Amino acid sequence: MRSLSVAVAQPECLARDAAANARAHAEAVLAADARVVVFPEMSLTGYELDAAPVAPDDSRLRPISEACARTGALALVGAPVPGPRIGVLAVGEDGARVAYGKVHLHPSEARYFVPGEHAVLDVDGWRLGLAVCRDTGIPEHAARTASLGIDGYVAGVLDADHEAELHGERARRVAAEHGVWVARAAFAGPTGGGFDRTSGRSGVWSASGELLAEASAEPGDLARAVLTSGS
Repeated sequence: MRSLSVAVAQPECLARDAAANARAHAEAVLAADARVVVFPEMSLTGYELDAAPVAPDDSRLRPISEACARTGALALVGAPVPGPRIGVLAVGEDGARVAYGKVHLHPSEARYFVPGEHAVLDVDGWRLGLAVCRDTGIPEHAARTASLGIDGYVAGVLDADHEAELHGERARRVAAEHGVWVARAAFAGPTGGGFDRTSGRSGVWSASGELLAEASAEPGDLARAVLTSGS
């Protein structure tokens, strides 16, 4: 039976300080000891819409890549990326690449970014559908991504502290409608952009909608689960 270890991390974030945040991401990768480590929306810069894009060859990503080399992980890092898009950088031991750009932008985001396209990432034969925050609240996004053939639906998100219930609601809907497991990595603590209090409570849900692992509301926490081909 195939298995895949997945962690959802919510590192402390310093607004616009990609170098310091990358070091916090590296620490989370080492602590997670998982094949895939998912981070929140724009986790590398904080939710600062005017933050400069981070290119895949940016030297500040090196600590994450080195941590991935030590653990065999692939880190899915949230960042503004060239385009410009609200993106997901897939960072591994061999470097980074842009794996995804957020499709469904808020009007405030559309002043700074252009939409991306639906995307699937293959990790050890597991097909991971990618999403960022608002994407997960629009059923069409999961449906179009699922039509590409996926095993899991993986998202980096940002929710206010009173919105923690959205994680379970949206995860269970995707699981019920598409029969895939779901991972949601959310910010905890302040993250800039006016979000002084965020939800935390990152989690991983099975394809039947069961909560397999959940982080606390505290920054620096993470949750880890091992998915199998039947889960």
